[in-house]
Amino acid sequence: MRRSGPLRLLFAPGRFRAFVRQSELGIAIIGAVVGVIAGLVVVAMATVVRLLHEWIFRIGADERLSSATSLNHTIILVAPIIGGLILGAVIFILAYKRKKPMVDPIEANALHGGRLSLTDSFIVCVQNLVSNGFGASVGLEAGYTQLSSGFASKIGIALKLRRGDLRILVGCGAAGAIAAAFNAPLTGAFYAFELIIGSYSIASLTPVIAASLLATNVARLLMPSSFLVNAATFGSVIPTDYMPALLLGLLCAGGGILLLTGVSMVEEVARKSSIPPAVRPVLGGAIVGLLAIVSPQVLSGGHGALHLNLDQDLAIPALGFLLLMKSLASAVSIGSGFRGGLFFASLFLGALLGKIYALAGMLLFPGTILVPTVYAIIGMSCLAASVIGGPLTFLALEVTGDFSITALTLAAVITASLTVRNLFGYSFATWRFHLRGESIRSAHDVGWIRNLTVDKLMRPDVKTANVGSTLGKFRECFPLGSTQRVVIVDNAGKYVGIVIVPEAHTSLVADGEGVILDLVRYKAAYLLPTMNAKQAATIFEHTESEALAVVNNKIEQRVIGLLTESYTLRRYSEELDKRRREVSGET
Repeated sequence: MRRSGPLRLLFAPGRFRAFVRQSELGIAIIGAVVGVIAGLVVVAMATVVRLLHEWIFRIGADERLSSATSLNHTIILVAPIIGGLILGAVIFILAYKRKKPMVDPIEANALHGGRLSLTDSFIVCVQNLVSNGFGASVGLEAGYTQLSSGFASKIGIALKLRRGDLRILVGCGAAGAIAAAFNAPLTGAFYAFELIIGSYSIASLTPVIAASLLATNVARLLMPSSFLVNAATFGSVIPTDYMPALLLGLLCAGGGILLLTGVSMVEEVARKSSIPPAVRPVLGGAIVGLLAIVSPQVLSGGHGALHLNLDQDLAIPALGFLLLMKSLASAVSIGSGFRGGLFFASLFLGALLGKIYALAGMLLFPGTILVPTVYAIIGMSCLAASVIGGPLTFLALEVTGDFSITALTLAAVITASLTVRNLFGYSFATWRFHLRGESIRSAHDVGWIRNLTVDKLMRPDVKTANVGSTLGKFRECFPLGSTQRVVIVDNAGKYVGIVIVPEAHTSLVADGEGVILDLVRYKAAYLLPTMNAKQAATIFEHTESEALAVVNNKIEQRVIGLLTESYTLRRYSEELDKRRREVSGET
């Protein structure tokens, strides 16, 4: 019996691949499937961590580790150390197995066209589970997004999707992970647009939204969400409410920069101390354990502690002390090698900072009414936006359901984001790339630029002449019209410069006995074969040259080709237009 319609697609993988590649509906369907997988990933990881917390720290099934009240001090101290030992063993093994760092979704979309290793994603997931499960002050969001995006990339590669579609699918995985983790589909979607895909287009809207909604519903069905905040009654927003919110945005921007700098300082100290990477998590676990004895709220991501401090009326000194302790614990955890992210830590710290700000404002300016819970929500969104690098305005709406608070949050988040971009220029992920030597500033697709290298653009047939040639001999070898320029080399074949042929024939030295060296240009300017088109264009602009020689390396400087500025810019423009068409869904 012959099958027809949609059933035929299910039994014809080749046709199904063609359907997905040629149809926006196909990408939307695959995006929805990725959303379901992301929801299952979040539920599975959250369940494993909850069981680890119950087993290791002896807490009840309905308790959160960071808000538990009857923790044993010995367990608090020892658990992060044991987690550090396990993680150190993994790091030690990986040091012999891998030479390159693992790629995360942002780097995958920026440099590799959305290609992620599923094996590496599972390794990151296990490291994140060990780190959070044994009490290190990190969240699970890194594992959520890594594994969900890894599955999405694997599916896209199996379907042989185009580069642009594969990048969208990786964004679907990340969107579903964040949406399911926070019961916030809009936040998950815009997290993907801003941080993972790097742009918004009509072609990416449907699959990303579908992934976010389905992931959220899967997580709600299997694991009821508790990330909801009951905001105090605020009323309607009036113009005078905006100034305090904007000032809080500036304060959170400063706090975000300090947190990012603190993490990098811990990492730098660890590197300069010559402590082996496999040992660093053990020492970091010991420090986190000591901090947790003083305040158990620094343990794990901080879900329970966030709700605890939003509901309680604590004084400014107590809130400030907890803010300092959580900041130190997070910086030490990340800096010492525990695997995880600062997403939830930044939400928790922002809530504390916002509440301190509101209480201090009422003390400094008697008569003003700053609702602490409301400013905790604004601070939560602002600090997270400062650290993570994406607009998290929708998070305030989705966790409170209050549009008036969202208006203030929008103004404050924009202020915080703009301040961080101008004063610091990096988010948590891109700052770590910068420390590693990468020049990635966002998830915008720059991998094709790196692939468009000078050695692929240059002409290998280069006209050369010896630096000792006389002008007369040069004119004889290279008459007018034979070529536009000639590369000059010394007796060892090393690059000296370039001579423009028409200039040699119009020289004032009529007898031709002059030395060609007098006409040489661009003596210290050349290109390397590994440079990309953008770097080459920058050198062309700086030297004001129309063509430059390509040498094999900086030491030998043996000429291997010639590249013109016009051809470089044309090829760069063609590739850029091609990528834009892929993003917009054109063929």
